[in-house]
Amino acid sequence: MKIGVLALQGAVREHIASLHRLGIESRIVKTEAGLEGLSGLILPGGESTAISLLADGAFLPRLQALANAGFPIFGTCAGMILLASDIEGRESGYIGGIDIAVSRNASGRQVDSFETILDIEDIGSDVPAVFIRAPYITRHGPSVRPMAHYNGQCVMAREANILVASFHPELTEDTRVHEYFVEMVNETETGTEA
Repeated sequence: MKIGVLALQGAVREHIASLHRLGIESRIVKTEAGLEGLSGLILPGGESTAISLLADGAFLPRLQALANAGFPIFGTCAGMILLASDIEGRESGYIGGIDIAVSRNASGRQVDSFETILDIEDIGSDVPAVFIRAPYITRHGPSVRPMAHYNGQCVMAREANILVASFHPELTEDTRVHEYFVEMVNETETGTEA
């Protein structure tokens, strides 16, 4: 198994370190060619508009095709925005891999960043989470499973092969969210579902 981390912007090293702690081989991905041979991909936080502009023209459509084909993708913060089908204030999404609408920077500005403990379905009731200018999920389709909430707002969800989180699990020492994604990748490779 090899999991890629999109390295156009954001907390790339931290995701690589989380995967390394789990003994998972990883690769920094900057181009479409970097996707070859991967079992899954993480889209890190950062700035969704900047990431979309830094990606070459064929890259986001390729990610959309992979998402639609069942390839496991995990998006955190800006990565969640890139994967959302609808983004408040935009005419269309970027990749559209998961049937959700998101509100960007819903948790406030940089100065409003905070840490908390979340109860995440299938992961644990004591999962540390770091929120930095976090988007919130404002709508989800019938096949999307909300997994965590904060102050009544949905902050983590899964639809088939796509996992998204408003927060940054890579900025904590807790690897359980990454472990969950690794299990998703394993399910895809073995043809089973947890």
